Amino acid sequence: MTKYHLDYLGQLEAESIHIFREVAAQFERPALLFSGGKDSITLVHLARKAFAPGKIPFPLVHIDTGHN
Repeated sequence: MTKYHLDYLGQLEAESIHIFREVAAQFERPALLFSGGKDSITLVHLARKAFAPGKIPFPLVHIDTGHN
């Protein structure tokens, strides 16, 4: 990957972390839906980074999509 791509991915990650923090501050009872797929795993990873070293301040709700 080129330096440009890594910088761009870093910007996207920083923006995602900022959004997680905004949601946690703005809404009373947010939740993160989790199916176990690659998209859900990525979101959980970003949420963990956003609130490290503490816990994610909202529940993860498992959703069985039935997709295998």
